[in-house]
Amino acid sequence: MPILTVSGDTLVIAAPTARRRPPRAPGPYRRLFEVPGARAFTAANAVARLPMGMFGISAVMMIAGQRGSYALAGAVTATGLAATAVAAPWTARLVDRHGQARVAVPATLLAVLGSLSLVLCVRTGAPDWTLFASYAATATTPNIGGLSRARWAHLFRTDPAARHTANAFEQAGDELCYMLGPVVAAFLCSAFFPEAGTLTGAALLLTGMLLFCSCRATEPPPAGRSATAGPAPLRTPGMRGLLVMFVAMGAVFGSMEVVSIAHLDAHGLGAAAGPVLALQALGSCLAGLAYGALPAASDPRRRLTLCVAALSALMCLPYAAAGSLGLLALSLLAAGMATAPAMVNGMSLLQQMTPPSRLNEGMTLAVTALLAGIAAGAAGAGTTVDAVGSAPAYLVPATAALAALGLTLAQRHRRAGARLTRP
Repeated sequence: MPILTVSGDTLVIAAPTARRRPPRAPGPYRRLFEVPGARAFTAANAVARLPMGMFGISAVMMIAGQRGSYALAGAVTATGLAATAVAAPWTARLVDRHGQARVAVPATLLAVLGSLSLVLCVRTGAPDWTLFASYAATATTPNIGGLSRARWAHLFRTDPAARHTANAFEQAGDELCYMLGPVVAAFLCSAFFPEAGTLTGAALLLTGMLLFCSCRATEPPPAGRSATAGPAPLRTPGMRGLLVMFVAMGAVFGSMEVVSIAHLDAHGLGAAAGPVLALQALGSCLAGLAYGALPAASDPRRRLTLCVAALSALMCLPYAAAGSLGLLALSLLAAGMATAPAMVNGMSLLQQMTPPSRLNEGMTLAVTALLAGIAAGAAGAGTTVDAVGSAPAYLVPATAALAALGLTLAQRHRRAGARLTRP
């Protein structure tokens, strides 16, 4: 109501002051992209990251289509994974020491040349050994997810909540690229020509990396030779146990893909393998985004244990639902929802344990461990399918998830014991 006041002989009627609501705080994801330059490097990162889900299936379809041998195609891609396991940590160490732009661009150029060489050797009927050499050269591809996570860690080095959201966002990006990448690659290779997937992936990788590295304002400063000359991340207490857990997690992913493809193919539903597996990645992507909106964990070890325990329980669902395509698809969607939260907490813990000057190297070690687990899980699942059939083989990813849980519990127990014995 109006307020009446008297000023001398004058009656003054003052209108009430409207109460202004305080401005709403921006959401967790909006906070990330309010940082100048964040949108630019994220868009470039998306272009460079999509090929990570394209190269493997593109190489298999190209080599098998031209040479008529899936065994040769599988051996070539396996060699590429092995070469990546060796080369990637060294590339990441150089990135930490000299900066992202100075190392990532030439490393990407070498990887793209390896892809072009592979296309040329396949196309011209060159000896088989040239395919192995060419694909091994692609191992210099920088870990684009690690480069992006390092930028977020630099931008929000004093804000754990924002780093938690950024890790969740990056994990959702990983899942999205591995969901869309194989679909795009298969379409290009089948609709146009067998080399189309590899050529498109190489072009996207080079373009995206050049754009990403041109965003210099958000690039972490290089640590220099002296800062990276200290103890390697592998020597950090607890790091090796965490990496072994990542190997077990990779075995979950690799075995689930092989078993699902074999199971659907055995029931005449091979064409449904892509969409069914995409549901698992979709579940992980959506769960990752939702998890990033939650408060960061005060104790990432405890939350990691809870997430891996949930993953272990949900990974038993596909075995129980193997008799029905609809139930299997739903079980994979549910199982995928536990994947991203477990990976987010694992990566957050790894960032805490890794010296800031060697962050790219630490995260690349995690990716290398995942790749090793994927390869081992795929090989183990294939052997199990041949031995006992596809439906019982769904116990392989469930067993791998339980192994990851056991390793996580062992790490917590060992850490608790160390605190009790510390004087």
